Amino acid sequence: MCALLAGGGYAEKVAIPAGQVLPVPRGVDLVEAAGLPEVVCTVWSNVFMLAGLDAGETFLVHGGGSGIGTMAIQIAHARGARVLCTVGSPEKAERCVALGADEAVNYKTDDFVEHGPYDVILDNMGAKYLPRNIDALGAGGRLVVIGMQGGAKGELDLGKLLSKRASVHATGLRSRPLDEKAEIVASVREHVWPLLESGDVRTVTDQAVPMADAPRAHRLLEESGHVGKILLTV
Repeated sequence: MCALLAGGGYAEKVAIPAGQVLPVPRGVDLVEAAGLPEVVCTVWSNVFMLAGLDAGETFLVHGGGSGIGTMAIQIAHARGARVLCTVGSPEKAERCVALGADEAVNYKTDDFVEHGPYDVILDNMGAKYLPRNIDALGAGGRLVVIGMQGGAKGELDLGKLLSKRASVHATGLRSRPLDEKAEIVASVREHVWPLLESGDVRTVTDQAVPMADAPRAHRLLEESGHVGKILLTV
């Protein structure tokens, strides 16, 4: 079994509500499966349950090479969306295209706004990208903010939102009530687990690091050279 911890912690054993537990998908290694619940639940609950991304719509995920990004690319592609992502290197761009992205925009040399408009944007940057995310939304577009790597306070142009009939959402998993987490987990099992078992969506793990070497795993994340998840093993 694997579980949604939504914040988690480092331990060999944990006790969690049964509604947050998922079976290991058929054909997926247990260690690889351990990296699935939080990223899959984050992507599914925000991009599909909240923002309602539909087949034929255009989707942008920031940080395409991250654990969230690599999963969002695959699920959105598998469900028929046109998928774009932002990346910081040509190597990450190549990996993201191989996962199903139609375009990978290098944020160091290019402006993602020019590749829009987008129906749904999944953003981990927060304030830094807020004005440009609003510029990039199309009519009826939905921006979902799940991180604040670029700051917590930004200026929101309500006039642009009104003219586009667009919306901004900010969500997280950690603070949700148990019944909401259970609902997300159940929906993930119904809609995403079959994609994993068929091979249409796969786990993306950069490397597994022994828990005793956890500081190195944190350094790898901070250096941002990874693609996919960095897992701790016990």
